[in-house]
Amino acid sequence: MSGRGKGKSGKKPVSRSSKAGLQFPVGRIARFLKKGRYATRIGAGAPVYLAAVLEYLAAEVLELSGNAARDNKKNRIVPRHIQLAIRNDEELSKLLGGVTIASGGVLPNIHGVLLPKTKGKKGKDEAE
Repeated sequence: MSGRGKGKSGKKPVSRSSKAGLQFPVGRIARFLKKGRYATRIGAGAPVYLAAVLEYLAAEVLELSGNAARDNKKNRIVPRHIQLAIRNDEELSKLLGGVTIASGGVLPNIHGVLLPKTKGKKGKDEAE
């Protein structure tokens, strides 16, 4: 039986995600890249790199959303927390500028004109 397949002593298969140390599915992303016909050929490193980038973005949004939820004294992240996290971060806001988050609401903002006039120093007001 030598040289005919793995046999009983074959090693357990190891996923490409675990090889790359990622949580996102490298194999599934590779399948989507091939099926999407973005190019005639897809390199071996492309799905690994894309999975790593997507995982980083997801982790960043989840961390900021978790902080927003904690600031509002909540244990569960809801779309409002995701909206607050993204819009308060300059780079994520630029990346997702054209994205609408359902049930996200808007950032709390009062226009400066609508705020009541503050009393300045007496000498300053009378001089003008």
